[in-house]
Amino acid sequence: MSAARDQILGSIRKSLGRGPVEGEAAAGLHQRLATPARNLIPDRTAGQDTAGLVGQLVGKLGEAACSVDEVASLAEVPARIAAWLQRENLPARLVQAPALGADSDERLDWTATPTIEVKTGTADGSEDTSVTPVFAAVAETGTLMLLSDATTPTGLNFLPENHIAVVRRSQVVGPLEDAWSRLRGARTAAGGAVGAGMPRSVNLITGPSRTGDIEQRIQMGAHGPRRLHVIVVDD
Repeated sequence: MSAARDQILGSIRKSLGRGPVEGEAAAGLHQRLATPARNLIPDRTAGQDTAGLVGQLVGKLGEAACSVDEVASLAEVPARIAAWLQRENLPARLVQAPALGADSDERLDWTATPTIEVKTGTADGSEDTSVTPVFAAVAETGTLMLLSDATTPTGLNFLPENHIAVVRRSQVVGPLEDAWSRLRGARTAAGGAVGAGMPRSVNLITGPSRTGDIEQRIQMGAHGPRRLHVIVVDD
């Protein structure tokens, strides 16, 4: 992988008529990566406590065509999911991320909802509904940040027609910059240098998939789930 990367970057440098970045220029780039500068921060989330941020997140999610439930604990999540599936007239079956499975501290207990068929793993395109955790939720825009790894496969975010995201109140941040800062901090705390061990992909999701390209009419589910349901859990 490293050799292929070097070959690609070498070809780009050659086409630009320049060599590797060295000296002060390289030092400046490394410094910028180590201490990234924050961009402009909108005032709409400034000074808000957790309750205020959660309230703004819920409002923004509604504006983005999401449905939202708020619960007191993870123990309530399966029953709320069952009620949502029934309300939307959807099949009582789903696939959940391994991060919510039996071997996880964040596991969901489905014993009280035996009528739901639950599979743990990734999606292959045949599932109707997926359930995933998130890494952060941005109150500024109602955007969910999800990371790709073995416990949260990216396919769960896009292949099923219905996506249920579980958000803890402690994961709600104000602006998008705070979500990136939290991600950098979490990966650095895991034992690497700044930026080391970053996920292969970071998905920023604001509402269900839609497009207006077809006769300028909004079509839901164009490139991913046609429904996005968010469950906010009190820590």
